[in-house]
Amino acid sequence: MTPARRARLSARFPGERLIVPAGELKVRSNDCDHRFRPHSAYAWLTGLTGEDQAGHVLVLEPSGPHAHEAVLYLRPRSPRAQGDGEFYRDRRYGEFWVGRRPDLAEAERLTGIRCAHLDGLGSAAGRNAASDTELASALSELRLVKDAWEVEQLQLAVDHTTAGFEDVVRALPRALAHPRGERWIEGVFGLRARAEGNGTGYETIAASGAHACTLHWIRNDGRLNGDELLLLDAGVETDTLYTADITRTLPLSGRFSPSSGRCTSWSSPPRRRASRRCAGGELRDFHRAGMRVIAEGLAEWGVLKDPEGDLHRRYTLCSSGHMLGLDVHDCAKARAETYLDGVLEEGQVLTVEPGLYLQPDDETLPAELRGIGVRIEDDLVITANGARLMSGALPRTVAGIEEWMGRLLEG
Repeated sequence: MTPARRARLSARFPGERLIVPAGELKVRSNDCDHRFRPHSAYAWLTGLTGEDQAGHVLVLEPSGPHAHEAVLYLRPRSPRAQGDGEFYRDRRYGEFWVGRRPDLAEAERLTGIRCAHLDGLGSAAGRNAASDTELASALSELRLVKDAWEVEQLQLAVDHTTAGFEDVVRALPRALAHPRGERWIEGVFGLRARAEGNGTGYETIAASGAHACTLHWIRNDGRLNGDELLLLDAGVETDTLYTADITRTLPLSGRFSPSSGRCTSWSSPPRRRASRRCAGGELRDFHRAGMRVIAEGLAEWGVLKDPEGDLHRRYTLCSSGHMLGLDVHDCAKARAETYLDGVLEEGQVLTVEPGLYLQPDDETLPAELRGIGVRIEDDLVITANGARLMSGALPRTVAGIEEWMGRLLEG
């Protein structure tokens, strides 16, 4: 799998040295580092996804007019007898502190790539900004279409995420009683993510009440109110680093109020229309389709005088979806003509997530609608016959969500 991926990259850059780093450890506080995750392009080309990859570098050395040899520069294990004492003294990389790493021979057997000590890389890692940009674009574009194994990994991420959402519903009584119930929700989902995979694919959004009107609310420090909604946007990342990205808007009491139910019911038509436009069209097509339904709905409510123009963007702001894969916003470095303006192809995986964010202080809105944020986000894979809903195990309608929550809370 990874040799074929490297061959595709090689064909894009004949005769050029290509350098793909795993990334470096980042300090969180003083002498404590953030948990390490390899760069997605590095993981895609090597199959290496572990925390022990910090500082490692994949180099594709030209070996002919149309070929490259892969060389993996890494920091091999530090045995106890090593003269410099790294085993005991190096708090970042010493085996005594962070665990065993493979030696060069073990790494070669594991990867099928020629391995060399990181110290031998020297100045070979020198690059320039223009080349970096071109390489990053190529790597994103090569990852746009997923193979069958990648789709399986993404479905696994979706399935674990579904279980995490069920965990959250079961935990609502305790979360409602806690002064920072949003944090309780975040922790419950995080437990599932760490138990089943590598962790969360991005910071969990557990936004109750008006917090749901903040698109990337990750403070998660609020109390839960049983009369309000919870917008939960979360995804499990597998051990192979593929992530789901799912959102549901849940009534904390288990039952929607008339106004919150109206907003949640409204989210289905734009999502359905957008989903129908996925196969065979441009990425922008399904966004335009969803936005048209949003504008029409806001006009029916009397919020807008008519659905024409861009005034609906005041209440929705962001795009209706994005590619999904090793990154939650996958392939973001791809050129516009291959992604944003490109035609959707079989094997691409994406989210569909039109949302409505009615700010609590927005006086253009009826009082009963202010402070409501609603998003229902699903993950889909483009197929030869259309699009397959990967996250269909989670309900999306008002009645379906209420029935699902009631069953979980009673159990």
